Amino acid sequence: MRIICEREDEISKFVPEEYWNLLAQFEGSQPPSFEAKLLKIDGKKAKVTNGEQSAKLASEIKNASFIVEKLEKKELKRSALPPFTTSKLQQEASRWLRFSAKKTMTVAQKLYEGIELGKEGSVGLITYMRTDSYRIADEALAAVRDYIKENYSSDYLPHKPHAYKNTQKAQDAHEAIRPSSMSHKPQDIKEYLTNEQFRLYQLIWNRFIASQMNPAIFDQTTIDIAGANCIFRAQGQVLKFPGFTIVYTEGKDDKEEENGVDKLLPALKEKEKLTLLKLDTQQKFTQPPPRFSEASLVRELEENGIGRPSTYAAILSTIQDREYVHLEKGKFFPTELGKVVTELLVQNFPTVLDLAFTADMENKLDAIKRVETLQDFYKLFSGELDKAKSEMRNVKTEATPTDLVCEKCNAPMIIKWGKNGRFLCCTNYPDCKNTMNFTHDENGKVKHMEAKTTDTKCNKCGKPMQVKEGRFGQFLACSGYPECKNTMNATKNENGDIVAQEEPKTDEICELCGKPMAVKRGRFGQFLGCTGYPECKNIKKMGKDGKVSVQEAPATDEVCDTCGKPMGYDLLLMILTYC
Repeated sequence: MRIICEREDEISKFVPEEYWNLLAQFEGSQPPSFEAKLLKIDGKKAKVTNGEQSAKLASEIKNASFIVEKLEKKELKRSALPPFTTSKLQQEASRWLRFSAKKTMTVAQKLYEGIELGKEGSVGLITYMRTDSYRIADEALAAVRDYIKENYSSDYLPHKPHAYKNTQKAQDAHEAIRPSSMSHKPQDIKEYLTNEQFRLYQLIWNRFIASQMNPAIFDQTTIDIAGANCIFRAQGQVLKFPGFTIVYTEGKDDKEEENGVDKLLPALKEKEKLTLLKLDTQQKFTQPPPRFSEASLVRELEENGIGRPSTYAAILSTIQDREYVHLEKGKFFPTELGKVVTELLVQNFPTVLDLAFTADMENKLDAIKRVETLQDFYKLFSGELDKAKSEMRNVKTEATPTDLVCEKCNAPMIIKWGKNGRFLCCTNYPDCKNTMNFTHDENGKVKHMEAKTTDTKCNKCGKPMQVKEGRFGQFLACSGYPECKNTMNATKNENGDIVAQEEPKTDEICELCGKPMAVKRGRFGQFLGCTGYPECKNIKKMGKDGKVSVQEAPATDEVCDTCGKPMGYDLLLMILTYC
C-alpha cells in the first residue's frame, strides 16, 4: 500500500510541461519516402517548449536543403528470455491474458495438482508454481532441446543449453516453472482443459521452449539528416532471423511511444541530397509516472524484496478485499481508507513499514537464529506499538466541521469516518440521523455530492431512479424519497453506466396471482418473490442447494377466515401468512 500511495502522491504533485515534436517527411533517390524526427538544434538536443518557437523553427526548416550526414547499419541480437518464476508468470499472465495474480495462481495450482487426461488419468502438467529460481533440471533441458530439434530447424537450437543466473535474493528451493513433460503439447490436450487452463499452460509452454532457443537477429539502420542547423533522425530495423520470437515475445505494461524503429527505410548514401515533402508539428506534454498495474506492482514488490513468490497474489488480493485500493481500467487507485491507513501506519510504525524491512528480515531468516531474531524484532515492534497506542490518531472519533447545514434540522454538518470512507453527518445525531456523500469544488471547499440520476424509472411511482451508496455498494433509489422508498439492485452495463439489475425469473408460478416468481435477495439470503410485487407480496424460500427450488411452507392447524383452507408459515419471517 505504501508503494501505491507514494506513487499516487507523485502523480498528484506532477506538473506537466509542454513540448513540441517536429516530424519531417523526406524523399531520396530511392523509394519509399520516410519520416524523421528532430533530434538536435545547433548541435544540442532539441528542446522546443511552445507553439511560437515551433512555428518559427518550422518556417526556417521548410526552405532549407537537406543531406544525409550520417548513415549507420549494424546487426543487433535480442537474447532469449528465461523460463518463468512466480513473479514473472504473474506479470506476463496479467499483460497477455488479463489474469489477476490470484487467478493466475489458482489456475496454475490446478495445472500443478493434476488434470484428468482421458485414459492417462490425472497428470500434473507443470512444475511447482511458487519459485524464484531459473534453474532447470538436466533431463528437462535435454527434452526441450530434442523438441526444438524435431519441430524447428537446427538454426534455432544453440550449441549448448542456456543457463540463467539467479538473483542473490533467490532461495532456489524449486525449479523454474515449466511443463512437467514435453509429451503433452497444449493443442494435443486442449479438449481436457478449460479455456483459462489452456491459455496459461500454453503461455508457460511457449516461454519454456523460447528460453532454450537462439537469439533473434535484426539489421538496424540509423539515418541522420542535416539542414538549417538541425539534425533529424530516422530509424528502422529489419528482422533477419526470428530466433526465439517465433515462439514467444514479452508483453509490455503500457503502450510505448512509436519511434518508427520497425519502418522500412530506403537505400541511401552519405551526402545524398533529400527532398523535404512535409513538416508536421506536434504538441505534447510530459506525463506523470504511470499508476501501477498488477504486473508492474508485482515487479515492484520483487525488486524491493517485499514478500515472497508465495505471497504476491495474497498481497494484491488483500489490499483489494479490504478496499484499500480499487482497480480501474487495470490500474490501482488508492481509496480514502487506504490513504489514511497507510499514513497512520507509516507515521507510527516507521521501522516495520520501511520498504527495506522485509528484505532485511528475509536476510535474517536465511541465517536464522530464532530466539535472537524474534527478540530483536519484538524489542523494536513493541516500542512502536506502545507509542502508537497513546499517540496514533483515532480517525473514528475525528469530526471535521463544514459550512454545510443539515437539510432536515438545519444543524451544522460535520465530516466523519465510517467503514466505507468519509461522509457528512448531522451534529444533531442521534436525534437527526441525516447523512450524505460529499466532494470538493475547484477551490477545495466541501460540497454535497448530488446523486446521479439514471434513465431507469421507478416501478412504483414512475420517477427517475438515482445512484446511491450503501453498505453493500451502489444501488438505485427513487428520487421521490421519502414519499417513495423504492430501491433496486444496481449493476453496470457494457458502457459502464449504472442500470437496474434484472432479477432472474424462474419457471415457478405464483399460486396467488399466476405471475412468474423471480430470485430476489434479502437480509437472510436469496428467496423467491412474485414479479407482481407490490400488488402481490407472495414469497417462498429457496432450496438449501442454492438452486431455484422451493421449500413448501409447513401447514398449521389454523384455518383461513376467508376460504377455510389451512394457514402456512412464512418461511422467511416464521409468522402465520397466506393460505
